[in-house]
Amino acid sequence: MRSRKEQRQPNISQESLLQIEAVKPPGYAEAPSSSPAQIAPSARKEQNDLLERMLEGDNLRLAYKRVVQNGGAPGVDCVTVAQLQAYLKTHWETVKAELLTGTYRPSPVKRVEIPKPGGGARLLGIPTVMDRFLQQALLQVMNPIFDSHFSWYSYGFRQGKRAHDAVKQAQNYIQSGLRWVVDMDLAKFFDRVNHDMLMARVARSVKDKRVLMLIRAYLNAGAMADGALTKTEEGTPQGGPLSPLLANILLDDLDKELTKRGLRFVRYADDCNIFVGSKRAGERVMGSVTSFVEGKLKLKVNREKSAVDRPWNRKFLGFSFLRDKKATVRLAPQTISRFKERVRELTNRTRSESMESRIGKLNRYLMGWLGYFRLASAKSHCERFDQWIRRRLRMCLWKQWKRVRTRIRELRALGVPEWACFVMANSRRGAWEMSRNTNNALPTSYWEAKGLKSMLSRYLELC
Repeated sequence: MRSRKEQRQPNISQESLLQIEAVKPPGYAEAPSSSPAQIAPSARKEQNDLLERMLEGDNLRLAYKRVVQNGGAPGVDCVTVAQLQAYLKTHWETVKAELLTGTYRPSPVKRVEIPKPGGGARLLGIPTVMDRFLQQALLQVMNPIFDSHFSWYSYGFRQGKRAHDAVKQAQNYIQSGLRWVVDMDLAKFFDRVNHDMLMARVARSVKDKRVLMLIRAYLNAGAMADGALTKTEEGTPQGGPLSPLLANILLDDLDKELTKRGLRFVRYADDCNIFVGSKRAGERVMGSVTSFVEGKLKLKVNREKSAVDRPWNRKFLGFSFLRDKKATVRLAPQTISRFKERVRELTNRTRSESMESRIGKLNRYLMGWLGYFRLASAKSHCERFDQWIRRRLRMCLWKQWKRVRTRIRELRALGVPEWACFVMANSRRGAWEMSRNTNNALPTSYWEAKGLKSMLSRYLELC
């Protein structure tokens, strides 16, 4: 006879199992259950030993390697990444003992403000190098616990996922006919996270009370700005390795809510786009999701920056789309404006800098920028950028040739006819205007010989 437990088990055919596998692709994970009965005893034991796993030698060595690779500015104690190894040799045994007894207290973060592209300032909190090292070690043991339960459509700060995947998923939605987007912007998300709500969600999966105390200590460590210490009663400061994971843990409730409603969405950190079939549906979704975010998660939706609009009128992770059937990925207008602003800074003619140094900095920025934005259809943009950048460099070079005799000598060395050398050198036109007149004297081959890399050539290689 079958036992009572076996009688309660539903009969699932092999065909049904295959259907389930087809609906849920590899990597899919359902929402974690809050029932303790579904947590295996071995898993419960491992979670109680989470701090010991964090302090294992292999985990600490990997954390040290990643902190050194990431570099970054020192915190309030002025200890640099290069000094971390010596600092650990002196202080590690004390720090380890405090971690095991639950008495470790992190240092305050150093408050730094960086300007936002759209205006205003973004607050960053730079932890000390020791705290970055400990946060990285903690992140490496916590990430496997939480990441497998996150939504498939959450792409921010997750291993194996990147911004390009989020943009491609948004493109797929538009191609399928969902040609309206609910673009939600959370106002100062990282500064408004409710600590109690966040810790409650962490405690669902982390049972080691020492780890919970450590995370709470990091949240309440405070911030130092201009020599004054400020308490941090809410928020998870951007700048530490642990902050992105904590943000995903809190926003996972939003992902689960959107999934439960059957909505098509893409989220990258606090940037969330929901795709719908009509404006009316978008307005309805905007209202209901805003109520959920502000009521359940205690966050604030920025109504000025949020909107229900066509995807090609909005910006997502620096990209936008064309209104064609393929929803071709393009550069957002704001992205082009920021790019030009940065190039103007690097090619400012009033900066006293050698041309070799200027070109070196320019190359690093251009190649890094292309590495990210290569996903967009930007061949014509790159061609125009190349021409514009060469003209700005000619302007800088003309500014360096201050005297008439210097200009004559340099133009003559470039093979310019004698009469043209005197006419151009004595011109009263400004440097920007003369950068056009020196186009033939300083052609593309001249800048290639100087080491300037072509955006168009690199773009075609990447594509």
